[in-house]
Amino acid sequence: MVYLSKSKYTGLWQCPKIAWLRQYKPEVATIDEMVQARFEAGNMVGDLAMGLFGDFVEVTTYNGEKLDLPKMIEKTVIEMEKGTENICEASFSYNGLYCAVDILKKDGDGWAIYEVKSSTKHQKDDGTYTDDKEVYIADIAYQKYVLEHCGVKVTGTFLVCINGDYLFDGTLKLDEFFFISDVADEIGPELNIIEHNLAVAEEVLISEEEPDIDLDVCCLKPYKCAFWQYCSQHIPEESVFKIYRLKNTKKFEYYHNGWITYRDLLDNAPIKNEKQLRQIEFGLEDKGTYINRSEIAAFLQSLSYPLYFLDFETMQPVIPQYVGTKPYAQIPFQYSLHYIEHEGGELKHKEFLAESGTDPRRALAEQLCADIPMNVCVTAYNKAFECTRIKELAEYYPDLAEHLLNIKENIVDLLVPFQSGWYYNRAMGGSFSIKSVLPAIFPDDPSLNYHNLEGVHNGGEAMTIFPKIKDMSPEEKQIARRNLLKYCELDTYAMVKVWEELISVSK
Repeated sequence: MVYLSKSKYTGLWQCPKIAWLRQYKPEVATIDEMVQARFEAGNMVGDLAMGLFGDFVEVTTYNGEKLDLPKMIEKTVIEMEKGTENICEASFSYNGLYCAVDILKKDGDGWAIYEVKSSTKHQKDDGTYTDDKEVYIADIAYQKYVLEHCGVKVTGTFLVCINGDYLFDGTLKLDEFFFISDVADEIGPELNIIEHNLAVAEEVLISEEEPDIDLDVCCLKPYKCAFWQYCSQHIPEESVFKIYRLKNTKKFEYYHNGWITYRDLLDNAPIKNEKQLRQIEFGLEDKGTYINRSEIAAFLQSLSYPLYFLDFETMQPVIPQYVGTKPYAQIPFQYSLHYIEHEGGELKHKEFLAESGTDPRRALAEQLCADIPMNVCVTAYNKAFECTRIKELAEYYPDLAEHLLNIKENIVDLLVPFQSGWYYNRAMGGSFSIKSVLPAIFPDDPSLNYHNLEGVHNGGEAMTIFPKIKDMSPEEKQIARRNLLKYCELDTYAMVKVWEELISVSK
């Protein structure tokens, strides 16, 4: 007999190999800080949704660190017999199939299933809303199948997502924060294929032999699969999957044609993009550094003194904490600012890091206006991010808007020379992010190596750590703040070094 939870079932629905790996090789999954953040966001949203319909009983029970599934099933039966209006994590088992319903709501002489997800839905221009993800429908269909085989009359099936357009006014309103969709019409087709999927599960999961399933577009949608690194270990480092701005559909089309290596691509693929071709050619033969001096020199002419180098760090609270923000809004809590007042002048540094647990926006905006005068040249790397954050601050603080928008309008993007293909070497691969460009230009400088930092090595870690500082001991807070400051400082110091390199090669 095969044993399936709803997460295993949806894994199987996406790709039978996912379900097999979760059962036999869970250790090969790659859980980075962004994946972990999504898990944590899902837990927070699930906990919040329990109160969506008023009073509820949660049947979650642990035996040590593990869920006590038999006890949870027993409690569910008791609460249903009592007629409890809302049962959270209501648990059921049928013939080796197990599921826990996020919210099981009493509905006349039956029960309605409410599945809670931490993804957002947005209203489109025509008044309709963005589509539900198919895997969510498969999840709910599986729950309905299990419940009905346990003798439960299922009278409704609903998907609960976050209203991505919800604007927090200081009081969280659950009925506005959550968006509930009746998915009954979508469930039917999925119910029809469950028996087939269970037969596939039986065949796949009772075998200790790993399924022979090749890579495909689904491996990267909507996020890169946690098993991607394991399943793609046969792919060389320089491959079709690293080609700059090649669409995923094209990557997999070429891959399935057998055009995997750079040599395969050069000999067979109809690639015309100049930057993609340069990446392939430099990968096959290390040609040093390609430099378009005239274009770089023209770009540098757009910069002027005093010259500022700016970088923000942000967090994305899934549940809005600050007035005027939406779910998953990018909230800037930190910046680093290097600057040079005149040609040949001393490199100086300023920085800001908010207090964790407070709304950081006003203090950051005020300090930014104090640190950057109006009408000066500011640089950022991939400036759209900084410009958008400044525009949002200006909209929320009208008294600072003139100064903030002046800063925004004077930002020049240091990404341009690299993204435009004016400076390239093999080590950059298919990425022109600062994390790729910096080690490509300065491979042997330990002071420019993000791996040598303590505690915080990337924006994902910064985003995760900052909100937690408020709950740390004084000593832990001091260490975490120091690590955040060092990380953000390196981001703008890296920009300075990149700018200096551009000056050097333009001469």
